[in-house]
Amino acid sequence: MKKLSAVQVKQQALVLNVADKLEAQGREEIPGMLQCWFDVEYHLFPSSLLLCFQFESEQALAAAEPDLLKWQKRLSGAMLKKGVILKDMRKHLVFTLKGPDD
Repeated sequence: MKKLSAVQVKQQALVLNVADKLEAQGREEIPGMLQCWFDVEYHLFPSSLLLCFQFESEQALAAAEPDLLKWQKRLSGAMLKKGVILKDMRKHLVFTLKGPDD
């Protein structure tokens, strides 16, 4: 794996910080949420950012689905506070049953 540049390390720290905060909020507010993980290609940041909320069951996922837009807005707002603008917030956060290794 290629070593990250100084800018990419800062981007990674920023995304980790936001993801950790949203994961903590999600675990408190959304029943059945297991974890929050993300995928990003740093050379295409921020357009390549994808944050995923993983759920334990189909029922938990279906119950949380109506709140997806609220969480997308939270991600967009948190990134904006860090100085990163997400042009289309709907592309950057999804609810899923898949884990980071799936």
